[in-house]
Amino acid sequence: MSTPRFATTLISHVGDALSFSFGMFWEILWALILGFALSAAVQAVVSKRQMRELLPDDSPRTLAIASGLGAASSSCSYASVALARSLFRRGADFTSAMAFQFASTNLVVELGIILAVLIGWQFTAGEFLGGPIMIALMALLFRRFLKPSIVQAARSEANRGVLGRMEGHAEMDMSVGDSGTIWQRLRSADGFTATSNYFVMDWGAVWMDIFGGLLIAGALAAWVPDSFWRGLFLQHHGVLSTIWGPLIGPLVAIISFVCSVGNVPLAAVLWNGGISFGGVLAFIFADLIILPILNIYRKYYGRHVAAFLLITFYATMAAAGLIVDLIFNAAGLVPTGARHAKVIQASVTLDYTTVLNVLFLTLAAILVARYFRIGGGLPMLRMMNKPMGKHAHGSPHAA
Repeated sequence: MSTPRFATTLISHVGDALSFSFGMFWEILWALILGFALSAAVQAVVSKRQMRELLPDDSPRTLAIASGLGAASSSCSYASVALARSLFRRGADFTSAMAFQFASTNLVVELGIILAVLIGWQFTAGEFLGGPIMIALMALLFRRFLKPSIVQAARSEANRGVLGRMEGHAEMDMSVGDSGTIWQRLRSADGFTATSNYFVMDWGAVWMDIFGGLLIAGALAAWVPDSFWRGLFLQHHGVLSTIWGPLIGPLVAIISFVCSVGNVPLAAVLWNGGISFGGVLAFIFADLIILPILNIYRKYYGRHVAAFLLITFYATMAAAGLIVDLIFNAAGLVPTGARHAKVIQASVTLDYTTVLNVLFLTLAAILVARYFRIGGGLPMLRMMNKPMGKHAHGSPHAA
């Protein structure tokens, strides 16, 4: 192939990948803004200061509280891992801290909205059913195999203070306290500012994962033939495909390097490629065992505890995906027929998606303007990867 022809072909292939990436981005843009705005509003009225006091043990009640606190926190996987370590260092139970991690990346509103928009409401329902199942399975495995010596080793390593990503973001507490009703707090000037702070900071924490996921998904959609996916996922092999999907889904996630809501576009590509319903869920669950986060576990808790977390997390993620798949199949809720996840090429037309994008981009502009006019501004963004100390009144402070 001549050099000009090769260059033309390469540009065409890259253009196709970028077109798929932008097409998916345009479809989910309004949902991303809505999800992060709702999450920011919740975080604005939920303080981090008392979290560790609410997580003293691994009782069902405490695990439920940990799940609720996680669902109300940032969806950034790196921030949730850093905050879980911070809670553990300050006295929270290790199992409850890990349950907080699971909930903060699998039970958050923005993830559910993006799943519904890009793949289908059944996946949102499966995600919110599978999250608690996964936490319960993890708790059972920890009760059986988590020895006091392992917890002590984890605490010793955690107290060394080795840093990972999003340390500052995890420790920032920008909530408005607990005076008045939730609605009064949200409507106040401080509530508006706190909401804008969390909105911008959460975007700052996950934008690389979102756009990285879109780029990888676009490349896979454009360059990998359907025959490869059908063979890899054993499509049309009945029971074997149902079992294989949740087993391979987390393995694909581990090597994808993309976490948080950024792995939903990849999940859409995998679904269209033939992976099972449970495989999609297990893939999304596995954002907490991608290679960069496994390395953070090693830094936080030591090599042996990181290996323990990898094995137990993988087992719970695969099992939860399979359980939800079986439940949904029995209930007739698994989508059948042609797969139509919105893995589409760039197309901007005057339809409901465009109208919603314009409306929610206006909301985003208002929140961003508030952030830079009254909120934290660029200095706070620069602190996201740095450990936080005590700050003056009105500034973010350690959780």
